[in-house]
Amino acid sequence: MDWIPIIFVIFKLAVLGTGMFFAIKWHYDQGKKGKVAERRAVLRAAGKVVAFFVLSLLGLGLVTFFLVRMLGMDLTFP
Repeated sequence: MDWIPIIFVIFKLAVLGTGMFFAIKWHYDQGKKGKVAERRAVLRAAGKVVAFFVLSLLGLGLVTFFLVRMLGMDLTFP
């Protein structure tokens, strides 16, 4: 009974290692295809996500600032 966890851990590491190897290999092979239009589309989508995140963060900061001022909380640093 003492060797069963050791065998299972070794088997789990072998299966996960094999899966990770083939996943990395597949992604590497896909990246070598180098489709320029697809890369531009991904960059454009990433830019939109970043812009949305920054605008959301700015909006949340402004709402928080005005809510804190409306409630009369102290905003000074010590």
